[in-house]
Amino acid sequence: MNYLAHVFLSHETPDAIVGAMLGDFVKGRSVERWGAQVRAAILLHRAVDGYTDAHAVVRASRTLVTPERRRFAGILVDVFYDHFLALHWARYHERPLPEFTRSVYAVLLARGAMLPERLQRMLPRMATDDWLAAYADVASVDLALNGIARRFRYPERACVLQTAVVELHRNYGRFEEHFREFLPQARAFVAARSASGSQKQNGLASI
Repeated sequence: MNYLAHVFLSHETPDAIVGAMLGDFVKGRSVERWGAQVRAAILLHRAVDGYTDAHAVVRASRTLVTPERRRFAGILVDVFYDHFLALHWARYHERPLPEFTRSVYAVLLARGAMLPERLQRMLPRMATDDWLAAYADVASVDLALNGIARRFRYPERACVLQTAVVELHRNYGRFEEHFREFLPQARAFVAARSASGSQKQNGLASI
């Protein structure tokens, strides 16, 4: 899952939003420097990534990517699924997408000084150009993939991402079908994990 999906699957509190975004920027045990609620959201992000990577529907989406870009299939499917989430947002959330994304940027900008440097650099452009809502437009998907290609340590290895939007065009209906099958299951996974965590906390509180 990519940025929009992770924030969508979070509990949408300020700490949860921050943690949902930090999941791609905080690695290993460095998670321990964050407060309990942000840390929980980072761990949820990681759990969602693990669930997504192992899911049969997502694996089916990855097989649609042609061999020349197959090594980047995980990245492509994450971005493509964010496209469909943005495109069909009203089906899944009661708040209009632009209103939702403004609230996300407001939370992140208010805590900008505490964020990792790479996220601090990205955030002003992300907010100004509304990257999260822009995923609804295929042209913005193309721009996002080109941006990802440039950020690779060895950009020449990722040059195939510069034209990777053709993969979305080639199997648009199949990717959309897979997304619509997967997203409710991902939401159910998050709900079950949250319920399990609450039960554990209540159990500890009663001891």
